[in-house]
Amino acid sequence: MRIVPIAAALTIVALPAFAAGLDDPSLQGASRYDRCLSLARSDANRAYSEAAKWEVSGGGAAATHCAAMALVQLRRYTEAATKLDTLARGAAGNSAAQRSMLFGQAGNAWLLAGNSANAEAALNAALALTPNDADLLTDRARARGMRKDWKGAEADLSSILSRDPNRADLYVLRASARHALGRKNEARADLESALKVVTNYPDALVERGEMKAEAGDTEGAKADWNKVIASAPGSAAARSAKADLDQLVAPAPSPGK
Repeated sequence: MRIVPIAAALTIVALPAFAAGLDDPSLQGASRYDRCLSLARSDANRAYSEAAKWEVSGGGAAATHCAAMALVQLRRYTEAATKLDTLARGAAGNSAAQRSMLFGQAGNAWLLAGNSANAEAALNAALALTPNDADLLTDRARARGMRKDWKGAEADLSSILSRDPNRADLYVLRASARHALGRKNEARADLESALKVVTNYPDALVERGEMKAEAGDTEGAKADWNKVIASAPGSAAARSAKADLDQLVAPAPSPGK
């Protein structure tokens, strides 16, 4: 059991401060920045090329941000994260909320790149600007989980759940952290809480099945995993359940092999 290390795909979000003064009357008021971000969603290669040219010709932060978003779409996460980090650290003139959003985007890009140390540093910077933000705390918990800082991950998730006890996804993440800390009874309780919030929540059933298998309840584990496969076919949770089932029924290796 583990905290899923990769954040959800980084959504392309415009930062209003970057669009200021960029209106193009010849295009019905659409700004170059907005057009660039729209292109990043549909043709990331072209958007990155256009943004790079714009950066050279003085596009400033707006051009750099669009280039970073295009790089995310192209799965060039390290390059995107580096641009976003640099942009956030140089955006002293922007509001705290705007800078926090940039640091948060950088943190997510570092997560996607698999760099947990840089992700946590960026998310720490974001949280310093907008404390107690639930999304940022969730992402930092993921970064801490990647680093096996289970205590820190558990603390972040508990902070959110104390204010919003209806997050099934976060109960599952906290169960993973608590399981890793050896707090198995609390981990099981978290999975049951997740299933009360969302009946037959697939991720909770996968995790609960793993805990049952670990405790020797093979039939209970199979029941949970088969329920996931039946109720959420094609999902990541179903793939995990199938892998768990396959491992459970795999023949033991012969002696000496």
